[in-house]
Amino acid sequence: MKQRHLFVPVLLSFLFLVSNCAYFSALKKPAVEPATNIQLTSIFSDNMVLQQKETCPVWGTANPGGQVTVQFAGQKKKAVVGIDGLWKVDLSPMKAGGPFELTILGTDTIAFENVLVGEVWVCSGQSNMQWSVINSDNAEEEINNAQYADIRLFTVQRNVSPKPITKINSDGWQVCTPKTIPEFSAVGYFFGRHLHKKLNVPIGLINTSWGGTPAESWTSQRTLKTLPDFLETVQEIEANVDSLKAVYSNYLQDKSEWETYLQKWKDNLIKMEEKKGSNQIAWYESALDVSEWKKMQVPKLWEQQGLENYDGFVWFRRNVEIPVEWDNTDLVLNMGPIDDDETTWFNGIEIGRTNGYNKNRSYKVPSSLVKKGSNEITVRVLDSGGAGGFWGEDSLYHLDINPDLSINLTGEWYYKESLNLADVPKSMRRPSSPSHTPSFLYNAMIYPLIPYAFQGAIWYQGESNASRAYQYRSLFPAMITDWRENWKQGDFPFFFVQLANFMQVKPEPVEDAWAELREAQTKALSLPFTGMAVIIDIGEADDIHPRNKQDVGKRLALNAQKLVYGENIPHSGPMYRNMLIKDEKIILDFDFTYDGLKTKGEKKIKGFAIAGENKKFYWADAEINGDQVIVSSPKVEQPVAVRYAWASNPICNLYNSAGLPASPFRTDDWQGITFGNK
Repeated sequence: MKQRHLFVPVLLSFLFLVSNCAYFSALKKPAVEPATNIQLTSIFSDNMVLQQKETCPVWGTANPGGQVTVQFAGQKKKAVVGIDGLWKVDLSPMKAGGPFELTILGTDTIAFENVLVGEVWVCSGQSNMQWSVINSDNAEEEINNAQYADIRLFTVQRNVSPKPITKINSDGWQVCTPKTIPEFSAVGYFFGRHLHKKLNVPIGLINTSWGGTPAESWTSQRTLKTLPDFLETVQEIEANVDSLKAVYSNYLQDKSEWETYLQKWKDNLIKMEEKKGSNQIAWYESALDVSEWKKMQVPKLWEQQGLENYDGFVWFRRNVEIPVEWDNTDLVLNMGPIDDDETTWFNGIEIGRTNGYNKNRSYKVPSSLVKKGSNEITVRVLDSGGAGGFWGEDSLYHLDINPDLSINLTGEWYYKESLNLADVPKSMRRPSSPSHTPSFLYNAMIYPLIPYAFQGAIWYQGESNASRAYQYRSLFPAMITDWRENWKQGDFPFFFVQLANFMQVKPEPVEDAWAELREAQTKALSLPFTGMAVIIDIGEADDIHPRNKQDVGKRLALNAQKLVYGENIPHSGPMYRNMLIKDEKIILDFDFTYDGLKTKGEKKIKGFAIAGENKKFYWADAEINGDQVIVSSPKVEQPVAVRYAWASNPICNLYNSAGLPASPFRTDDWQGITFGNK
């Protein structure tokens, strides 16, 4: 017992000594040294906008082990740089306001001035999102009035990469002024301006867009591998990253390597096409009988004349009568731009070829080929994607003996399809241009923005996917979900523009690729916090880029006002819900009618077609009954289906009381959707 009593005091003394040693040792432990070589991407700059009411990450790189201190609006946050050289701090949610200074401290100090807190939106898509203010309606007036100190602009410069990168090519944030706004996204600006006026808070707009690009380019490889149509392509990209970097890494500065790569593909394709013929006569020979060929107007893109979904070779033939006085005389053949590439023959002899969809053509016709009377001009056109054929002004198409004497070459030409690219072996399919390659734009123009805090995204794209509408039904919602999962901000708002009316008006109801793409876009509304701006009434038949971007931005902003900021306003045009067949009529019900359906312009409703079991559609009679439309036709006694505005460029006039147009739809392939927002 005695020894036990002695043991206890000794043990306590030992523990006291150990604890004090640890305490004094801790006091002497050196503090973490300030970080060196701190760097941030260009998304952090003077004039930036940080998202209000959200945690705002600030991140960058520095030498491992050092400490970074971030100070902003009374907050002071610290982070130790990891062994990978990365650091990140999260600023706590803040109210709108400013300007403030954002300071990053290490061995040196980085200070960003004139920083605001407000609403940040990402603006993305293809050319109609990229389309600048200077090219929109009333451009001069809009630019002169663009003096908004609390609207800030950030443009991600175009870039591609076969794997995700962190560098952002940009000049940083700019204050919105008449000097900074001309080249900025018109849709983005008009959207942001509308919100700024309604909310009276700072607005930050991040424009990351590229004309002519498909949705798969903006989607990550991880998500694309879940879609069967893209799995093999992505696997090839992942297996050949190094070689792809060699082809694409310098693409924006020097396209020579890519152009050589593409030209090799074209040369091989032409060899395949040149095997085509008719009774062993080459299609460029004058002796070829083309009387059975179809006819097409020149200049006019072939998508507007019956070849909506055709990419490949098309041959054109035109006879010209040469007067006696021109016999055996040098001539000049002039043509406008031809999309994409062309080879031209005169009386069976090649006189020139040009690659480039936007280049005018001018070829010398040597006197040895020119004869009085009938002469044949033959043009082989290769379109490898998008629009195809002759375009430009009529005045560009003529055959000249001198500047004052010429033969007009506009009007009807014979034409015949040759080699459809959809029919070539897979090994001969067109290599994707860098901006069209799946995941390449996501890697270089979306991934580097993550995890910058923002409110939501607006999207204007779909033209480049219009020939693959059924694929877009899966691809588009997958892309939206992909962004949301990768940003880790939850189901942030995502509002998009439905394709505008475009191309020639069809006299009768038809099947239509653009209508199918609009349907695919509409189905994406089943995702939560999505909204759609319908612009079926403000497009232009002859221009895929409507100049009226003000209404596009406003209609997108209506979705934000309603679904994000809680304003009790109409935000959508009428959307088809269901139908009832009664007697010889079909009764249609709609969502988002508000105070009732109306017509715009003429009182008679236009745009409805109806069909029976034979699936042949006829233009229909339609009448409004409150929130319903009743459709019928004397040509269809037992109707089964209705379509509305089902064409690339429909004549239609159904609106709601708020003046917003009804979305195109068809009932014969409508599986129904539950709107993510009502």
